Amino acid sequence: MSPTNLTIFHPAVFVLLGIPGLQAYHIWLSIPLCLMYIMAVLGNSILIMVVITERNLHEPMYFFLSMLAFTDILLSTTTVPKALAIFWLHAHDISFDACVTQVFFVHVMFVGESAILLAMAFDRFVAICIPLRYTTVLTRPVVRRIALAIVIRSFCIIFPVIFLLKRLPFCRTNIIPHSYCEHIGVARLACADITINIWYGFSVPIVMVILDVILITVSYSRILQAVFRLPSQDAQHKALSTCGSHLCVILMFYVPSFFTLLTHRFGHNIPQHVHILLANLYVVVPPMLNPLVYGVKTKQIREGIARWFLNIKNWCCASPLG
Repeated sequence: MSPTNLTIFHPAVFVLLGIPGLQAYHIWLSIPLCLMYIMAVLGNSILIMVVITERNLHEPMYFFLSMLAFTDILLSTTTVPKALAIFWLHAHDISFDACVTQVFFVHVMFVGESAILLAMAFDRFVAICIPLRYTTVLTRPVVRRIALAIVIRSFCIIFPVIFLLKRLPFCRTNIIPHSYCEHIGVARLACADITINIWYGFSVPIVMVILDVILITVSYSRILQAVFRLPSQDAQHKALSTCGSHLCVILMFYVPSFFTLLTHRFGHNIPQHVHILLANLYVVVPPMLNPLVYGVKTKQIREGIARWFLNIKNWCCASPLG
């Protein structure tokens, strides 16, 4: 390749195809996607408002839960509106900078959500294994430092991806067979060696997430040991019920994310539209289900939501328009 061809060139726009092979069904696919997105945004927004307004929920566990809800809103909002614009308005174009920004936020939310789940597991470990030290271990300054560490870690892990993409020359097609931009999918359009992108984009975030999974597993193994040593079945049931919703959320996050990553990396015989459908479901289904799981399984949140809606009803009835 001649030196002139090595000049870094960024296309003005990329073209997102949506779901290749299923273009005729875009309208029908957009209906459940839109409904799930609305449920995800409303459910997580209500959860955040309830945690903010209910004083009895001003505890570390619910603070981390509100962080998880905010992350879910960002994850789905980063991707779903653009996908719906493609399906409804045929708005396939996305600028290079907007594409890189979307890549950054999608991956930051993934790494950040994993770290939040680890923080929630640590919260449950302290609450169940050393309950007498809970208020002294998880003080407000400590919780704030944990939250700041989650943000900084996620940013530092994913920020190099921006430079890894911006250094690449793009002299091939600008068509991305996807409904949103993701790191390796964009890098594969470059006319240069992307080995560093593949190794960093796949190994570094995965290693950090696997480390989170190992620490979460260790935490819950210790929690289960502590629970089964409790003297009464009522105490055991109460302790397990407080962790049940968290375990459901952990499974809903890690199982589809690892399945999506592994099929994308090694499932070469799987049709492309299946990969893209799974990727779209991953960014909207867990965010939709998380507030439902916590709303159903956590008594304090159920009661807080009921009071929140009752206050809204009373406010509407008391207003002159009511």
